[in-house]
Amino acid sequence: MTPRDPSGPPAPDLSPPPHKGADEPSGLSALGTLGGPDDEGGGGHRKPRRRRWPRVLIAVGVFFALVVAGLGGLAWQRQSSYNGNIDRIKGVMPDEGAGRPGPNVAGTENWLLVGSDSRADASTTGDGGQVWKPGQQRTDTIMLLHLPADRSKAYVVSFPRDSWVEIPGYGNQKINAAFSFGGPKLLIETMENLTGVRVDHYGAIDFEGFKSMTDALGGVTVDIKQSVYDPARKVSWTAGRQKLDGEKALLFVRQRYNLPNGDFDRIKRQQAFLSALAKQAAAGGTLTNPLKLDRFLSAFTKSISVDESVSGGKLRSLALSLRHLRASDVTFMTTPFRGTGMRGKQSVVLLDPAKSKALFNAVKTAGMPEYVRQHGGGNSLGTVS
Repeated sequence: MTPRDPSGPPAPDLSPPPHKGADEPSGLSALGTLGGPDDEGGGGHRKPRRRRWPRVLIAVGVFFALVVAGLGGLAWQRQSSYNGNIDRIKGVMPDEGAGRPGPNVAGTENWLLVGSDSRADASTTGDGGQVWKPGQQRTDTIMLLHLPADRSKAYVVSFPRDSWVEIPGYGNQKINAAFSFGGPKLLIETMENLTGVRVDHYGAIDFEGFKSMTDALGGVTVDIKQSVYDPARKVSWTAGRQKLDGEKALLFVRQRYNLPNGDFDRIKRQQAFLSALAKQAAAGGTLTNPLKLDRFLSAFTKSISVDESVSGGKLRSLALSLRHLRASDVTFMTTPFRGTGMRGKQSVVLLDPAKSKALFNAVKTAGMPEYVRQHGGGNSLGTVS
C-alpha cells in the first residue's frame, strides 16, 4: 500500500514563502505518519541514516499516564515534582481570529499528539529539550486524540505522514512537512484546516521517553501475525507473542520495510503498542506499587512537552475525569484514504475527502459513538503484521 519513500518532501526552503502562512507546528500527519526528507522508508536508492532516531509518539501516552495517575491516587507530595518535570512550550497554539474553527462541543477535548525527528540522538522534547528546529525535523507520528464530554471513551485517529494536504501559506505538501516549515503552530493550523476540528491542546514525546516509559512498566507484550525481517535494522521478528523492553519496542514501532502495507502497517504497530502500554499500566501492578507508579510518572513527565495552557491543575482534572477509563474503551483508527499516488517525484497518501469529512464531522459534533456504530470500531490490534 504505502510506497516506500525514504525521503518525502524535499528539505523546505526556509526563506519567506510567497504567501504569509501560519508559523505552525508539527504537521499533523499522524494519525499516521508522513514522510519527510528524513524518512527511513523505502526508495531503495537512499540508505536510511543510522544516527537518525525518530522520536516516536506515545500517542495516547499523554492521557494514559494521567489515567494511571488518577487511578493510583497520585501522591500529593509528588505532584509538584511531576508538574515541574513537564516542558511547556510558549506560543504553540495558533492566534485567535480568522481561520480557526469555532469552539468544540462543550465538555469535549481534542489533543494533537506528535512524535518528532530531530535527526539527532538527543531528546527534542521534555526536560530541557528543544521541540522544533526549523528545516530539520519531520513528525514521524501524528494523532488526534478526541475525548467526549462524559470521558466514557477515547478515540485516537492516526494520520499517515505522507498524506497530501494543504499547508497554509505553502500549498499542497505532505502533512508532516508543516512541522518543518513552521513548527507545532503550523502543524496545528494545518490540522485544523484539514479537519475543521479545533485543537485544544498539543503534546509531543520523544524517543528517550518512549523507551523509559516502557522499561518503567517492565516491558509490554504484542502479538505478531507472521515472522518478518527488518532489513533496515537487521532485526528478525518471530510470529506470536513478544515481550518488548524499551529498545525492542522502539524497533517494533519503527519498522517500515518488509511490512505488507508499509506505513499503514506501521501505524497499526504503533497503535498496538499504545494499547499494550495501557493494559500493562493497568494490570502490571503499577497502580498498587508506589515505586513503580513513581518511576512510570517520572519517566513520562520528564519526556513530554505540552502547550503552555496545560497547567498542573488541568492535568489533575484530566486524570480524575479519566479514572474509570479502561484500555478497551479506547478506539484506534486511521484517517480514511483512497490509496497512494505520485505528486512529482514524491509518493503520497491520498485521503478520501467524503469519508474523511464524515469522520471529522463526527469528532467536531461529538458524534463519534454513532460514527463507530455505522462504520465499525476502528483498527483491529489483536495481532499485527
